[in-house]
Amino acid sequence: MKRRVAITGLGVISPLGNDVASFWQGIKNGVSGIGPVTKFDASRLEARIAAEVKGFDSSPYMDRKEARKMAVFTQYAVAAAVQAWRDAGLAEPPAAEGEEARRYQGPYNADRIATVLGNGIGGIEIMTESHRKLFEAGPGRMLPLTVPLMIGNEAAANVAIRLGLHGPAFTQVTACASSTDAIGQALDMIRLGRADVVVAGGTEATVTEFAMGGFCRLQALSTGYNDTPEKASRPFDAKRDGFVLGEGAAILILEDWDKAVARGARIHAELAGYGGSCDAYHITSPDPSGEGGATAVKAAIEDAEMRPEDIVYFNAHGTSTPINDPTETKMLKISFGEHAKKLKISSTKSMTGHMLGAAGAIEALVCVKAVEEGFVPPTINLEHPDLEAGCDLDYVPNVGVAMPVEAAASSSLGFGGHNGVLIVRKAR
Repeated sequence: MKRRVAITGLGVISPLGNDVASFWQGIKNGVSGIGPVTKFDASRLEARIAAEVKGFDSSPYMDRKEARKMAVFTQYAVAAAVQAWRDAGLAEPPAAEGEEARRYQGPYNADRIATVLGNGIGGIEIMTESHRKLFEAGPGRMLPLTVPLMIGNEAAANVAIRLGLHGPAFTQVTACASSTDAIGQALDMIRLGRADVVVAGGTEATVTEFAMGGFCRLQALSTGYNDTPEKASRPFDAKRDGFVLGEGAAILILEDWDKAVARGARIHAELAGYGGSCDAYHITSPDPSGEGGATAVKAAIEDAEMRPEDIVYFNAHGTSTPINDPTETKMLKISFGEHAKKLKISSTKSMTGHMLGAAGAIEALVCVKAVEEGFVPPTINLEHPDLEAGCDLDYVPNVGVAMPVEAAASSSLGFGGHNGVLIVRKAR
């Protein structure tokens, strides 16, 4: 029998708020976190809007000296991880003294607590600034910590350092599927007995001119709503014209179910299944047949030992791009058959924008809250479903629905054809 895996802690830094309560309230109310870019002068770009994190303060989660040695994506990850750790009721380690490393002290062995985070790009603002200094003044003026701040694994490393976790610390990089795959890897680690607890999720901070310029060159971003940014992310709508870049972090604390129960932990939900696949089709476009993503959906359902009919709510990848949304609709029809017509489906990217490597984690967190509270979030800005492209399912347009949700799933479809799907079940 597979070990059951409990979700006992949640943490989030997002365009809708920098804690779970404010984030979830925004999601339930259909609030858009998208606005004009404020982090740099975007006047040279065709797309001048983004879903930025607002009012972020690192001080409740790390001291100023630590924060100065972290890129923004790492700060977001550490903040969300500390939130989730506290939510799980796990003790924080004492501050390190001298050369002594922090070490978690509590009901678990620190050597059996792992960290697995997903990230797509890393410290891109560090890379950009160091390149500027290199070209303008030479290598002697580059930031001294350029390499450790920009590389993608530093978020997972800094989370482990902050919480004193001495188990394995991994970074999963599969583009927009990164954090979904990270949570799937964490699920397997607990099932296999390699860890008792895993800090799992994802982080991204790419609202920079370099990143947005690159996506503009791909013609991937929305450019037609610069004057009405709150309307720009409109998954499954006939007037969609690209995704809106978002940023932030989401972390879940996963525990061996029996051990979580034994310590008296509050369990938000059960992480029941994971499935992955690769389209093996194109570096940026999904396989238009939907078959690749359907393989991951079916694998997740099988892994959870459930039936397609058991899934009540599906949080779609739903990027608001011309190609993704009809392809994902085909994926759902292949995966669920006639049940696809009964599914409640929504894309919360309509509110958060596309958080790239962090998207899967924040959408998994949405699924946790959906089953915990019995609420299906809306897809906002869905005014004219793109029926011509086959987008004819129930995408919960504009207003969420309060209803029992016994099980929910989320999908992430990344550049390169990476597909990941998670299933969350109500805690019993």
